[in-house]
Amino acid sequence: MARNLDPKCRQCRREGEKLFLKGEKCFTDKCAIERRAYAPGQHGQRSGQRMSGYGVQLREKQKIRRLYGVLERQFRKVYAEADRRRGQTGENLLQLLEGRLDAVAYRMGFGVSRAESRQIVRHNGVLVNGQRVNIPSYNVRPGDVIEVTEAVRGTLRVKAALEAAESRGFPEWIEVDVKAGKGVFKAYPQRSELPATLNEGLVVELYSR
Repeated sequence: MARNLDPKCRQCRREGEKLFLKGEKCFTDKCAIERRAYAPGQHGQRSGQRMSGYGVQLREKQKIRRLYGVLERQFRKVYAEADRRRGQTGENLLQLLEGRLDAVAYRMGFGVSRAESRQIVRHNGVLVNGQRVNIPSYNVRPGDVIEVTEAVRGTLRVKAALEAAESRGFPEWIEVDVKAGKGVFKAYPQRSELPATLNEGLVVELYSR
C-alpha cells in the first residue's frame, strides 16, 4: 500500500498553514508553523514571489490532498465521483472526503490525527453498523453507527484521544458517545461547517483546464 512518508510538519510549512497532521502537537507552541512560518528548504524564506494561476490552483489541491491524507490517484477518483454527483462539484468533493471512514473516525476522536485514525481502521479496530471494516476509504453513509472495538476502546491512547476531542467539541454532523467509544454519522457536512481556509473552487478550476 502506497503512503506519503514526507515529514508531517514539513507538509504544513509547505502549505503555509496548520493541517493538524501531528495530533496534539499542533495545538501547542511546538507546532512547526508557530516556530517557522515559512516554506521548508533553502529558498523557503524568500518573499515577494508571485505565483501563477496554475500554481495557486495546484497548491490548493495539494493542501486539501495532504489535509485528508489522500494520494494523487485516490484524490482523482474522489473528484471524478464528486463531478458525477448532483450539486456543486467542490462541495461534493469535500463531503466525500469527510465521509471516508478514516476521516469520520478522526472527527469522532478515535485517533489524535487522521494518520492514527487510519491505522486503527487498518488494524481492524473499527466497526460500522456492527461489522468490522478495515478499509480507510470506505464511504460512510448518513445514519451509520461507527465504533471502536472493545479492545481498542480500552487502550490509553484512544481514551486520551476521545477526551481531547470532547474537550474541543465535535462537529455538528456527528454525534459521539465518548464513554462507549461510539458515534453516529448524522449527515454529510454543509459547506459552512467546513474550514473557510479551504478553496475547493480552485481544485475544480484545476481539473477543468
